[in-house]
Amino acid sequence: MDKMPILNIDGLSVSFAAYGKGAGKKELRVISNLSINAHEGEILAVAGASGSGKSLLAMAILGILPRNAKAEGAISYKGKALDEMLLRKLRGREIAFVPQSVEYLDPMMRAGKQVSGDKSAVEKVFERYRLDKSVSGMFPFQLSGGMARRILCATAVVGGANLIIADEPTPGMSKELATRAMKHFRDLANEGAAVMLITHDLSLALGYTDRVAIFYAGTTAEIAFASDFECEDKLRHPYTKALWRAMPENGFSPIPGSQPLAGKLHQGCLFEARCDIKTKECIRGAIKPRVVRGGEVCCLYAT
Repeated sequence: MDKMPILNIDGLSVSFAAYGKGAGKKELRVISNLSINAHEGEILAVAGASGSGKSLLAMAILGILPRNAKAEGAISYKGKALDEMLLRKLRGREIAFVPQSVEYLDPMMRAGKQVSGDKSAVEKVFERYRLDKSVSGMFPFQLSGGMARRILCATAVVGGANLIIADEPTPGMSKELATRAMKHFRDLANEGAAVMLITHDLSLALGYTDRVAIFYAGTTAEIAFASDFECEDKLRHPYTKALWRAMPENGFSPIPGSQPLAGKLHQGCLFEARCDIKTKECIRGAIKPRVVRGGEVCCLYAT
C-alpha cells in the first residue's frame, strides 16, 4: 500500500500487574509484540475472538489503559511518537474514538451538546445519521440503544478527524442503520481519514473495509485484504481459515478449544494447540510476521 501510514504500531505489548496468594506479584501479558498500521483513505478492520486484545489495542493507542496496565513498544501518529503530550492535543480533534459502551455519554448533558457546541454542525451530522432534530435536546437515558450509538458516532466524526478508532460501533442497531453507519465510515475513509474498525461482525465489515487484521491471543495472526475473504484458499493463517469457516455464510463450523488465557501465553505459535498442521518447530520460538501473497502472516507453513 503506497498511501501514508497515519498510525503505526511497532512491537506493542500490554500487561497487567496481578497479585496471587500472599504478597506475590506477577505480570499478565494480554498483548504481545503486536505490529500494525492504518493508512489514510482506508478502513482497517480488527477482528478476532473475545479476549484477543482488540479493545485493549484501542485503549493503548488513546492512552486510556487502566492504571495497573503497562504498555511497551512504539506508537506513532503521522511519523511522530504518540506520547501523552501529543495525545492531549489530538484526542477528540484529529484522533476520534467511537467507544463500545454507551456509558461514555455524559448522563447530565443533552445529546446535541455532547456532539458539538456548533448548532449547524449538529444539524448536519444528525441528518447524516438520521437523527431527528428533537434528539438534540434529549439526555442519554431518553435514547434507545441504537440512537445512543449513533450519537457516539456523530460525536467522533463531527470534527473531521484524521484517525477514527471505532470499537464495536454497530451492536444495537438495526441491519439498515448498521449498514448506513458502515457507509458513513467508508465515506470518511474516502475523504482521507484512516479508520480502525474493531468488530465482531466480520460479515458486515467485509463489504466496506480495505484490510483485515486477525487477532489471536493478543497478537496479529494475519493481515489480509478484504477481498481475500472471498474464499478460504486466499487466506494464509490456519486460524483465519478456521474463522472463515465459522462465519454463518460459510457453514458456521467452529473449531474445538479456545485461545490461551493471559498469563498462560508461551513462546512460539499461540494457535498450535488447535492447529492441524503444527510441528515441533511451531513451539520452539517466536514466529515473526512475513509477507505471503501480499498479506502478512505469522505462520511457518503459510503459502
